Amino acid sequence: MILDTNAVSALQAKDKRLVGVLAEEPVLVLNIISLGEYRYGIDGSRHHTELLNWLDALVVRSEVLAPSLDTISHYSSIRHDLRKAGTPIPANDMWIAALARQHQMPVLSRDAHFDAVSGILRREW
Repeated sequence: MILDTNAVSALQAKDKRLVGVLAEEPVLVLNIISLGEYRYGIDGSRHHTELLNWLDALVVRSEVLAPSLDTISHYSSIRHDLRKAGTPIPANDMWIAALARQHQMPVLSRDAHFDAVSGILRREW
């Protein structure tokens, strides 16, 4: 299961329901897009050092997926399908969805717009 940015935020906040969902997973799977979004938020935080240390520790104990040449066809297909259906989603979330489809993994997110992407499942907590 690939964690969306809001799942990373909830994990840092020690959301009990999220922690329960993640307890079922053998390994945390992050993605470079969500890490970039979360790091952007950290850079503007007054708790910068504490949050950066937490994020660094999370990355060390997680698998991190990054887009590759194989991801491009999934991204293109998703973007085309969503545009055709009139249900666009944010660009970063299209990349996360492409990674999820490529690796055949659900996305852990509270963002319901992932439900419009065919070929992936969204889990919520």
